[in-house]
Amino acid sequence: MPYSAKDLRDAANAGAISPADLERLLAFLASSAGQGPAGDVSPAAKFDAAHVLWYAGALIVIGAMGLFSTLAFTQMGGRALTACAIAYAVGFSVAGHHLWHDKNLRVPGGLLIAIAVSMAPLAVYGIQDELGWWGKFGKPGTVQDFYVWVKGSWIFMEIATVAAGIVALRYYRFAFIVAIISVALWFMSMDLAPWFSGMAHADFEMRRRVSIWFGLAVLAVAWIVDYRSRNGDFAFWLHLFGLMAFWGGISASEGSTELSKAVYCLLNVGLIVIAVILMRRAYAVFGAFGICLYLGHLADVVFKDSLWFPFSLSLIGIAVIAAGLLYHRNERAITGWIDAHLPAGLRPRSATA
Repeated sequence: MPYSAKDLRDAANAGAISPADLERLLAFLASSAGQGPAGDVSPAAKFDAAHVLWYAGALIVIGAMGLFSTLAFTQMGGRALTACAIAYAVGFSVAGHHLWHDKNLRVPGGLLIAIAVSMAPLAVYGIQDELGWWGKFGKPGTVQDFYVWVKGSWIFMEIATVAAGIVALRYYRFAFIVAIISVALWFMSMDLAPWFSGMAHADFEMRRRVSIWFGLAVLAVAWIVDYRSRNGDFAFWLHLFGLMAFWGGISASEGSTELSKAVYCLLNVGLIVIAVILMRRAYAVFGAFGICLYLGHLADVVFKDSLWFPFSLSLIGIAVIAAGLLYHRNERAITGWIDAHLPAGLRPRSATA
């Protein structure tokens, strides 16, 4: 349960804690949130105008230099692209370091560092293109294609991105950097699939299975990070991208039986249960999407033109609402049971990912 400084002062005014205890507690919390490079933590996520603008601006810059780059941008040539990427990386690193350490503005500073990390694939692409290595490990393409297609030539770009992200995390403990690393690792899992399978090109089914297992691996890492992390929510992006890979791979299966589709629905119900236990909203979002997909399948295929299906579905919705009311009535007892049986690191902290 999160508390603000105002809540603590109100508690002191009400006599719940002494003024001396209040000052010691505030000093401790301030020091634990502003330690040196080895102890820096990512600030708690907020949803206000400043944070929305900061993240939106960072994503626009990252997209401009990658996903939304034009063909004319690619035609600058490898040397110019590498020089541009290095200039961007240095500039954003200097600015981010200044905001992070000198101004104590951790969110915009961390986002600028994340932008610098995202320049790694562009720099490596330029080097490959300049040295004539581009296309030796896959069909040539533009830097924009890195975010769209899966090819063997991307491997070195992905390795560079992961390495840059790890170095950045060493000095700037900002959770969004984990998002960039997660995307690069996800791409890498797809690109490495043909190498591990011995096939020249991996078909859709193989990539789907790789995505499922990669997603499960990332989710396992996210749970470990949740268990061990005491400061900051670095597992947020791991949970999110792990779910994207796992849920996306499961949902993309074709030609399955009605029994397997029902199991798919139960799996999504399980994701919602996990969301309640861990207070991780991402599980609920993906679980709800999965259940909607299954209900859409029932309406379109199994119970097509059935008069009773809408009424039956309405009863299910009412039952879900009733379950929510039952949970609300017994929330304290359920929460107490969860706290008693879950490891300390996995107990609900706040409704985040």
